[in-house]
Amino acid sequence: MHRDQSRLRARSAPEQVPSLFLDLDQMLDEFTRLPIRAEFRFDPDMPAVITVEILAERGPSLIWRIGRELLHGGLTSMSGSCDVRMWPTLPGERPSSWLLLESQEVEALFELPTTPLAEWLDATYRATSAATEMDGLNWDAFLLELLDGPGMRSE
Repeated sequence: MHRDQSRLRARSAPEQVPSLFLDLDQMLDEFTRLPIRAEFRFDPDMPAVITVEILAERGPSLIWRIGRELLHGGLTSMSGSCDVRMWPTLPGERPSSWLLLESQEVEALFELPTTPLAEWLDATYRATSAATEMDGLNWDAFLLELLDGPGMRSE
């Protein structure tokens, strides 16, 4: 006899979403832009949080952990509060959004291209939907990761 073992099958591995490298403009003042590169990383084990590493030419990189929902919302409207906020720029030639990062040590405003970030975030939602992003979350590991704080390397 053959018994149905479909319930015993292992869960399929989550889809891997490659990192997104974006060229941003850091606003040093009202008229001065500094081109800078950032890496956006998605971890299927912590899908609600996107790791953003601001890659510095000189000195250490800055790492921020930002809610995926905040980034997604900031593509079309004001999103976030306190330390991290994002909102769309005025309509122009190239769709973009402002990303404001603040801490006791750092305050930085970046303009980032909307289209590649939106497409990448869509891929993360295909890998893990918003409805299931908290399923199976290891809360202890999640909190430890968040408590590393911006600018701290956890690797």
